[in-house]
Amino acid sequence: MTTIRAAQAADCPAMLELIRELAIYERQPDAVTVSMEEFVNSGFGEQPVWGAFVAERDGRIIGLALYYIRYSTWKGRRLYLEDLIVTEEARGMGIGKLLLDSTVAYAKEKGYSGMMWQVLDWNAPAIEFYKKYNADFDSEWVNVSLNFQN
Repeated sequence: MTTIRAAQAADCPAMLELIRELAIYERQPDAVTVSMEEFVNSGFGEQPVWGAFVAERDGRIIGLALYYIRYSTWKGRRLYLEDLIVTEEARGMGIGKLLLDSTVAYAKEKGYSGMMWQVLDWNAPAIEFYKKYNADFDSEWVNVSLNFQN
């Protein structure tokens, strides 16, 4: 059984491994340069700038949704989904949906005006996944957003 929960500082090593796995998938294996200290401090230090949900199965982190708050002068506070990652062997099991649904619920609970994120234009599986949410795709920037009704 998969559990979705708020990330804790102790999850950071596993989360960084998932982030590195994503970088390899996105054809940029050397792009992750954040140190563990910076990663932990920026999420769990005195002034955290990001939050996350993790998917856990059998005591192992197999997915994450990492977000931060963005401000739009047109729309107000919005949640920015920085990364939605499911480890390769766990893809296709609905874990991405559980993570995204938890993140959407959190944004709505906080009263944010919506969510946005980016997706690479060649990542067809992710694009098809986001289309199931009726997400809006910006053809110039390939930005994705969901708008919530308050």
